[in-house]
Amino acid sequence: MAKLALLDTTRTGRHAQELETKLRSLVVGQEEAIHEIVRAYQSHTAGLSPAGRPIGNLLFLGPTGSGKTRVVEATAQALLDDSRAVTKIDCGEFQHSHEVAKLIGSPPGYLGHRETHPALSQEALNRHHTDKVKLSIVLFDEIEKASDALWNLLLGILDKGILTLGDNRKVDFSASMIFLTSNLGASEMSALSSPRLGFHHPTPEAAGLSGEAGGRMSRVGVAAARRKFTPEFINRLDKIVVFKPLGGEELRRILGIELAMFQQRLQTAAADMRFTVSIGKSAQELLLREGTDSRYGARHLKRAIERLLVQPLSNLMASGQIEHGDRIRVTCREGSPLLAFFREAAERDGWNVGSIAA
Repeated sequence: MAKLALLDTTRTGRHAQELETKLRSLVVGQEEAIHEIVRAYQSHTAGLSPAGRPIGNLLFLGPTGSGKTRVVEATAQALLDDSRAVTKIDCGEFQHSHEVAKLIGSPPGYLGHRETHPALSQEALNRHHTDKVKLSIVLFDEIEKASDALWNLLLGILDKGILTLGDNRKVDFSASMIFLTSNLGASEMSALSSPRLGFHHPTPEAAGLSGEAGGRMSRVGVAAARRKFTPEFINRLDKIVVFKPLGGEELRRILGIELAMFQQRLQTAAADMRFTVSIGKSAQELLLREGTDSRYGARHLKRAIERLLVQPLSNLMASGQIEHGDRIRVTCREGSPLLAFFREAAERDGWNVGSIAA
């Protein structure tokens, strides 16, 4: 009798592992979303995705600033090396039935038929394909604002992976990952998590919701979706993922990611005048205080970095106060609402790339 060997169904292939690693380096605090994206991609690379359907149909629910759009952009960055490689449909622009013509084009014979270029053509889907990855990422943002006409289009896309344009051409979505985002239930979810909001929190709960609280939040989000969307729509989704509000430790990790991106941006923008920027602990704490809001999550963090760090630094560069080879230290004086910038003696040889102080 042949000896049986137990197989490990939790292991993933190399490509899925690489995707997961990249997503975890770009996304903080949303493990369920990462798991669902990797799961769908693994099925696709194994050739076992359902025939005639998109690779994945995922609905992201949660408060603003919790990272829904960021996860989609991170997926594009991880798979296609460009966070902007997303076909994004802002459903707020399609609240009336006639506006759907911007997506599928006008039928022949209608005024403006030749001038209307459909936003969801096959060429639009395929333009971000790379030599290695022939996959499209489509985002329907704030889906609850869509008109009935857009809903009808979506039902066909999510179920059959096919869209018929105004001139009867077919668009194939079978090599697409479809993401839909919504703020449905956000106020109820925020009420459940309000005791933990903010980044000054002395307990471990600051790093994430407890299992029980997270479960309640997920149930609230799914219930809100079921009240808004028809059963036909819900049944076409592979998963409804509820994004949790971010805690203190998560916000600090996001700040680290944003500051690392700032350093990369600085090296590219100032290639002809290289200098280093070290951002101290006190400066990071100020950015967290100014960039954190219980209602908007991490969304204000980028704005705080632009206002308090990028803009003053651009003034220093434009006014000639920073020279090639300089070392700039950024700190915060106690009680000051602004960052303080200090220049060390310039070292013309052997300069290092910018760093974030520990």
